[in-house]
Amino acid sequence: MKLLLTSGGITNSSIHSALLHLLGKPIEECHALCIPTAQWGHPMCGPTSVRRFLADRDQPSLSNLGWASVGVLELTALPTMGSDRWVSWVREADALLVDGGDATYLAHWMRESTLVDLLPSLPETVWVGVSAGSMVMTPRIGSYFVEWPSAPDDRALGLVDFSIFPHLNLFPTNTPADAERWAADIGGPAYAIDEQTAIQVVGGTVDMISEGEWSKFGP
Repeated sequence: MKLLLTSGGITNSSIHSALLHLLGKPIEECHALCIPTAQWGHPMCGPTSVRRFLADRDQPSLSNLGWASVGVLELTALPTMGSDRWVSWVREADALLVDGGDATYLAHWMRESTLVDLLPSLPETVWVGVSAGSMVMTPRIGSYFVEWPSAPDDRALGLVDFSIFPHLNLFPTNTPADAERWAADIGGPAYAIDEQTAIQVVGGTVDMISEGEWSKFGP
């Protein structure tokens, strides 16, 4: 799977170009599935924010980039359906668009739905994460970002070997100093990224795509 891990989505021409490169064809020829699941685990999210992610045509979002088709994959429903129904939907998608919220909640439902087990068999599919949709791929998100009350700890999926501090300088609690304190607790490789930055991971190679500000911590 090809990863485009963002803080705020496709926010500038550099990140947009990276997405096109990963897709290997125009967006107008690509089919996408939106995954809003992480939002249900965060107390600041709800029906209105999910609607904005899925259907807002007045504001830029992952879902309105001009895809050939856009569908919704709600992970909490998948365990009740049987994989014979939904696996083909994922395999036919060119991109999985994964919104923010709580990364531990998203990681839980990726395991419960078995979507995480399917990912290694999707080498050409592009995972486009926003905030928690990016952080879920990391080993740990840090207690700083855990909002789901039932989270046993701050561990995520560990499909990459670094952690992510998103929304750098977007909020008063997401300053560079906050990122440094967070990174000291993580104890491993980590990046702090702003809304104009993405981390591209293909075949184990990590590339920074940025028109903004980012920092690396650890080895």
